[in-house]
Amino acid sequence: VLSSYSFYWFQGAAWLGLNVFLFVYYFLLFDRDKKFYYTRVLLGSALAWARASAKCLNFNSMLILLPVCRNLLSFLRGTCSCCRRTMRKQLDHNLTFHKLVAYAIALFTAVHIIAHLCNFEWYNDSQQAADGSLSSILSDLHQDEESNKWLNPIHSNSTVSTPAYVTFTTIPGLTGVIITVALILMVTSSMEFIRRSYFEVFWYTHHLFIIYFAGLVIHGIAGLVRGQTAESLNKHNPEHCAQDPTHWGGNNKHSHCEEPEFGSIPAEVSPSSVVVHPSKVLELQMHKKGFSMEVGQYIFINSPSVSRLEWHPFTLTSAPEEDFFSVHIRAVGDWTENLIDTFQQQKPKTPRIEVDGPFGTASEDVFQYEVAMLVGAGIGVTPFASVLKSIWYKFQHADQRLKTKKIYFYWLCRDTGAFAWFNDLLASLEQEMEESGKASFLNYRLFLTGWDNSIAGQAAFNFDKDTDVVTGLKQKTSFGRPRWSNEFSAVATAHPRSVVGVFLCGPQALAKSLQKCCHQYSSLDPRKVKFYFNKENF
Repeated sequence: VLSSYSFYWFQGAAWLGLNVFLFVYYFLLFDRDKKFYYTRVLLGSALAWARASAKCLNFNSMLILLPVCRNLLSFLRGTCSCCRRTMRKQLDHNLTFHKLVAYAIALFTAVHIIAHLCNFEWYNDSQQAADGSLSSILSDLHQDEESNKWLNPIHSNSTVSTPAYVTFTTIPGLTGVIITVALILMVTSSMEFIRRSYFEVFWYTHHLFIIYFAGLVIHGIAGLVRGQTAESLNKHNPEHCAQDPTHWGGNNKHSHCEEPEFGSIPAEVSPSSVVVHPSKVLELQMHKKGFSMEVGQYIFINSPSVSRLEWHPFTLTSAPEEDFFSVHIRAVGDWTENLIDTFQQQKPKTPRIEVDGPFGTASEDVFQYEVAMLVGAGIGVTPFASVLKSIWYKFQHADQRLKTKKIYFYWLCRDTGAFAWFNDLLASLEQEMEESGKASFLNYRLFLTGWDNSIAGQAAFNFDKDTDVVTGLKQKTSFGRPRWSNEFSAVATAHPRSVVGVFLCGPQALAKSLQKCCHQYSSLDPRKVKFYFNKENF
């Protein structure tokens, strides 16, 4: 058993080890990654020093507040009341750890600032150079700021584009100055003499942490330090093309190197397939090297041609088994309408988009339940499209690890055009499950909540046909909204001893109804049916 003293040093070594790992990993990444080949031509090793220190700075900024969260410490003391004394004693070192992390933040901040000061000077030197060198050529590329493909953020050799001007007029530069000033005031006011003699100074300046964290959040949003885009790397290998930069862009018939294009750190992708569905829904299918996902996850999308600063979340509609990832985007506001119009108007040239993610949601747990109820409203069907596609692939490969034995799928739509989005998927599932002898695995219900009398009359007239007149599927479309009490009662009766996961992607009013039914139809007997409610939140 470790003594209190040994355990204290073990914790310190673990924290130090994580810092060393983060610094070395990101230093090597930015020092060797092909994407930053041309960035290193301009900046040298200062790029790796700046980015590695930034990662460690973010890591320690995440930790700095934990040791001084009094309610958290009180909670931990209560939960550790049954633990060994050695574990509880570590909570008494909270201020020591707080100071240690603060020293690390000060150190990495100094390294980060020095590295970026060097970066700005070298950016400026490359921009001022007119000797035809590789760094000079790179600095002159895409100098039209509207193209957003430049590498050097100092766009001209005029006096207004000096390093000082960039520092105090750009988001990274200005927030960097604010963060540094706030940090200096907090560190200096924490000195023993000031804290004991002028406690009010220490107390009030320490509340600058609010400004510090606000600045830290938006510090890198502009992406001044850039790398070569993934699309450009496919057409321009810097390890070969850097040897003859004068013939970039097809000026020489013997050259196969296009001009390189650059972007900020978030991954840039070009959709491989663009489909406009009924009800003005845009489907984007994309490829990204190293991208991996789970069912129901979502990504953030940015389109510089629509807005450089707006990022919007969209649920992935593809399955993990597919070699691409996709989203369905419905026009529900200015940004989505402009994005759809941009993709329609700029054919055959596909607009560039940036992707961040994927990120997890509650829908990832669908396959952890024996029985699952999936409820999608309108475009809220998207996470369950991913789930149903994954099921289709699992059936094709006879996956025996599937824990889920039954899925109830409910899709509520206002207009008939919306059903066309995933008709092919549902039809494929019907056929696959019939052929595999598991036709009872999926029970799906489609509800049309907005209709006219002609549609209802036509559906009633053709009710005896094998396929539904509205969707073309074997399952008949219901008109109106589901009676959730009847649905939950039927599921509870059919699965009296099961744990049922209820998953919703839809409006809050529907969430309240489903959550109420989950409580109402869950048995107090732990051996009987239980309903657990899960809702998509971005």
